[in-house]
Order: sequence, then structure tokens, then C-alpha cells
Amino acid sequence: MEVCYQLPVLPLDRPVPKHVLSRRGAISFSSSSSLFGGPAPRQLSKRRGAISYDSEDQTALYIRMLDVRVRSQVGFEPERRGSHPYLYVDFRTLHSRPEAAWPVSARNVRRLLSFQRYLHSSRFFHGIPASNPLGYILDDDFTGQAKLMLQKVGNWNFDIFLFDRLTNGNSLVNLTFHLFNTYGLIELFQLDMVKLRRFLVMIQEDYRCQNPYHNAVHAADVTQAMYCYLQEPKLAETLTSCDLLLGLLAAATHDLDHPGVNQPFLIKTDHYLAALYKNSSVLENHHWKSAVGLLRESDLLSHLPTEDRLNMEERLGSLILATDISRQNDYLSEFRTHLDKGDLCLTNGGHRHFILQMALKCADICNPCRPWKLSKQWSEKVTEEFFHQGDIERKHNLEVTPLCDRQSNSVANIQIGFMAYVVEPLFVEWSRFSNTRLSQTMMSHLSLNKHGWKEGRDKQEVSSSRASEEQRTPPTKDSNSKVLPQGSKGS
Repeated sequence: MEVCYQLPVLPLDRPVPKHVLSRRGAISFSSSSSLFGGPAPRQLSKRRGAISYDSEDQTALYIRMLDVRVRSQVGFEPERRGSHPYLYVDFRTLHSRPEAAWPVSARNVRRLLSFQRYLHSSRFFHGIPASNPLGYILDDDFTGQAKLMLQKVGNWNFDIFLFDRLTNGNSLVNLTFHLFNTYGLIELFQLDMVKLRRFLVMIQEDYRCQNPYHNAVHAADVTQAMYCYLQEPKLAETLTSCDLLLGLLAAATHDLDHPGVNQPFLIKTDHYLAALYKNSSVLENHHWKSAVGLLRESDLLSHLPTEDRLNMEERLGSLILATDISRQNDYLSEFRTHLDKGDLCLTNGGHRHFILQMALKCADICNPCRPWKLSKQWSEKVTEEFFHQGDIERKHNLEVTPLCDRQSNSVANIQIGFMAYVVEPLFVEWSRFSNTRLSQTMMSHLSLNKHGWKEGRDKQEVSSSRASEEQRTPPTKDSNSKVLPQGSKGS
């Protein structure tokens, strides 16, 4: 049977089957183009790859483009999705000779061919019976050390950097698949393992690896932290299977396709995403719509009733939107009010969803609550990303965001402020809600890490002041010293 992921290895002079063209995601095309009786190409020029440019068209969900490089009638080539206009593509050029087309994006060839190699190499697809069909997928992908680490995936000291190295950069795929298997979600929701695998691979690929912080490793770290919170007694006793599924999905996709800059940067540069989402939770809306697009492309939930599927997509969006740091005080005030009144009832679906939101918020910014060895690495990575944005702003004569100015800030100052004004207030309330050993451990690490940054900052300030004093003070001459003439020897 011919399936869509085989398309990139077909000769370009071979006619593309109609059933392949009809599958969204198999090739970059618009079903509303003039070849299919739709509007003229010029009417499509406002489309921007992943998201519609039209600010009123918020129902357009992440049209995937696999970067099949063909010459458009407008004279441009669409590169990475989301970064160039969605231009008209003449599919008749696909039937011409290879020299008439440009090479396929290496990024997507790697994605599709690796998935194809996986299908052909897995014993699961060779008809070998097994009492546990998941075992073959796990055996093929997990090294012995990675397996040992996954046995302690619920440990707060879990080293996601080491796990990412052991899995050859596939920490998000392997960790999330393992957690789905641990909770039995594959059987409960009758998920197709191949579709799930493909979905997770696409998620990992759509995180931008050039981002120092907002990348797939961060998503894997947040997913692992979310699992730790889901294991807390209050949650473990009350959450439903649907809650668990959505919690893990939201953690894995909460920063999907993050551009490595913040919302104010997108607004002041008139980015099309800011226009699309009307300057409100711009990045979070983009992450959500991107996640829904991958869910639909992979058909992971296509077997569920339409009403249930749409409801899950909306709840997924509600969780991801809660990670908007600009709305931190709103969620924190509501959380504090519930705790003061003592009216949280986790048998209530609305209250459970709110706690999932708070858990995801905690997981998203929990780095200062990790052991110093891990926390310090994350602090350096996020600051590097901040400073990179500041460098871009300075280069293009834009107002430099204070937090992103490397000339007036340091890693220590940024982290101390972040811990004091953002992290600590949130985790104090979470500890009130779930006063467990894990909460006590997180608060202990937070205190130690804050002290560590303050101590390092103080030492740096002392050394800097000494250096400046030495530069200002001229060297003193010894009046008793004598200058010997050249060639003479002292007695």
C-alpha cells in the first residue's frame, strides 16, 4: 500500500497519485488554489505558511507545509513554514524533470525518512507476534542506560540533559511515549502506536533546536515535571484518564514552534502573529493552534467522536494559554482565593482543570526549584536567549528590552529577580495546596539556589570594585630604589 510518507523518495518525473495529493501533510498545497477551482493566487498571498495572516481568520489551524521546493508563479520559494508568505504552487511542475525543481528541505527529508526507516526496521511491522507489542518499539529506541533512567522518571532530580544525550536528542519523543505507556493511555484511548509515534516526532521536530532555552529539551523537562505533579496524592487520586492525557499533551506542546523572542518583541516588530492574535497571548495561541494542527494532521484522535475531539482541543488550549506569564497574577490571585476559602473540590471537573493549569504553570517555570547542577544550566540557557533578543533589538535600532540587555544585566540579577517575584509566590501557594515531600524539596532547592546566585553576585561585585580601584590608583614609586645604568651589576 502506498502511503504519504513515501512521497519524498519518489522520482519527481513520476505522476503523483491523486490519493496522495488528497492527504494533507503529504505535500505543500492549498486545496483552495486555482487548480482546484478556488480563488486566484494573488488572493492567497496573505497566507503565511503555518498561520493565516488575516487577523479575522483565527479558525485557520496551522496549515502544514513540508517544504517541497517548487517554483511558484510569483517567483519565490516557500522556505520554512511560518516564515514566508504562503504562495501559489503549480503542481504541474512536479511532473517535470528534476532539474526544474529545487531540492527538498533536509529537515523534512530527515523527519520522513527516519520515520520510514523506523517502520521498515521495527519487528512490530514484520508480523512477529508479541505479548506486549509496545516492547518492540521500546527495545528499538531505548538504550540500556536510558531505560534505567526512565525507571526513575518520577524523581525530582531527573537529569533531562543526560537523558537527551542518551537518546541521541530524542528525549521528548521517548519520555512522552514512555509516560503514555506508563499510564496505559494508549490502550484506554485506543491510540494507534504508529500515529502516536509520528505525532511525537513531529512535535519534537517543530521545536526550534537553535533556541538555547525554548527547545524540545525544555519541553521534555516540563513534561517530566508535570508527571511528578500528576503523581502527587491529591491529583493521583482524583484525575481522570482524560485529565492525564491532556496534562501530558499540554506539557509536551506548551512552547511548540517558539521563535526564541518574547511577545513584546513580536508586537513592536509588527509580526504577523501579533496581528493574528490581536496582541493577546500571542505565543501561547500560536503554540496551541500549532499543537491542534499536528493532532489533526497525525489523525491521532480521529477515531474519537467529533464533539469529544473538539472538547479536548479546547481544553488543551485552555491549559497552554495558562502559561502566559503576563497573566501570572490573575491565576495566582484565583489560586490564593480558593486556598483561603478552602473550597477546592477535585471531584468537580472545573476545579480539576484549574489545578491542571496551575500544575502546568509550575512545571513551566520550575527550573529554579531543581537541584543547583540542573538549575544553573537552565538559568544560563534562558539568559543566553534573552541576551540574543537584546542583541537583535540593538542591531536594528529598536528599544532594548531591559531584561534582555547584556550590558546592564547579569545571569545572577535576572535569576534573583525571577525567583523573588515570579517563582517563589507561585510555589508558596502550590505548597499550601500540596504540602508533600516534593513541595518541601522544591522550596528547599529554591532557597539554596537563590542564595547561590546572591553569593556569586556579591563575589563578582567585590572583585569588580577591586579591579576598578586598581585601575584608578596610580602605581607608587619606591624612593629608596635605585635605577642601575644599563650593563651594570648590583653588588
